[in-house]
Amino acid sequence: MSTTPRWADYQYEIYLNGLSGAVPRLPADPSRLEELVERRLGAGPAGYMIGAAGTGSTARANRAALDRWRIVPRMLRDVAERDLSVELFGRRLPAPLALAPVGILKIAHPDAEPAAARAAAALGVPYVLSSASSTPMERVAEAMGDAERWFQLYWPKDREVARSFLTRAREAGYTALFVTLDTPLLSWRPRDLDQAYLPFLHGVGTANYFSDPAFRAGLAKPVEEDREAAVRHFLGMFSDAGKTWPDLAFLREHWDGPIVLKGVLHPDDARAAADAGMDGVVVSNHGGRQVAGAVAAADALPGVVAAAGDRLTVLFDSGVRTGDDVFKALALGARAVLLGRPYVYGLALDGQAGVDHVVRSVLAELDLTLALSGHADPASPGPADLVREAL
Repeated sequence: MSTTPRWADYQYEIYLNGLSGAVPRLPADPSRLEELVERRLGAGPAGYMIGAAGTGSTARANRAALDRWRIVPRMLRDVAERDLSVELFGRRLPAPLALAPVGILKIAHPDAEPAAARAAAALGVPYVLSSASSTPMERVAEAMGDAERWFQLYWPKDREVARSFLTRAREAGYTALFVTLDTPLLSWRPRDLDQAYLPFLHGVGTANYFSDPAFRAGLAKPVEEDREAAVRHFLGMFSDAGKTWPDLAFLREHWDGPIVLKGVLHPDDARAAADAGMDGVVVSNHGGRQVAGAVAAADALPGVVAAAGDRLTVLFDSGVRTGDDVFKALALGARAVLLGRPYVYGLALDGQAGVDHVVRSVLAELDLTLALSGHADPASPGPADLVREAL
């Protein structure tokens, strides 16, 4: 069995560095990262990164649902040799983790998406680029070299722009398409509203659109001559509340790789995705940013896994902060987890090095949690390895 990379060794690296007086630049506790971001960034950017829909009840429910599941460790199992690698969409990956699509990273750090992408590439972890990135997809691809990268689509109203995005992503080496379904409209987000802060209005998060030939063809003047008109054009096409299941045929026609639907919480939607010929789903409520009062993603996960059966690859996000969170998602049936806010906090606080620290910390804790619970690989944990606390 392969023993590389040895993710758990990151803790010894930290301890050994301490012999020379060096301590990590960022804390290991993810809750402290959020506190530091609140202090570091302005009210607008911090609120956009940390905030949620409504009063934040869905975001809190995500954490509470994961916390209610408790791990039941098993003893005297050989865990000396561990292999965290998994196969997803025909690719062998070093761990059951990818960096989730998070747009507008320029508000977190000037190096934005390329910094996060370089960190992911160095670790061998897939990076999912948001179509609402502040860097064009081709530049992010250049930053990653040959590393695994996937593209997330906010499905625009304009079919020509959608078609152009898919062509560009394929030509830039993105191998899987993640289609976010839960954002046909922006939700009611009080922290953003209190600051009257929407980055798109300032042209942030529009790089893929402003660089797209199909998008530019719809403008009366070039973006450089009338940026305000370009922003209005973007806002008019960014999302489409009229899309229905039959529209997925368009994506299958124009994308020949795996297609994963992000934002699935109901078992019937998982069945519909399989019937439509999709390859996977992400059980996600957008980190609590879209529907206030929604079901916690971890509570929805078992039902979606059961409905998907062997017809779909099920991934998970929303509320994940730690390695034990990843363990729980795997035990509940997810094949892998998308990590979102924590790596963005790392980026905001220390650029590429901050992303590296956060991802290595989560994977080290996952490796240790697996071993200390009696498991040598990510496929080993199952529902029997968890108990659920009563409410």
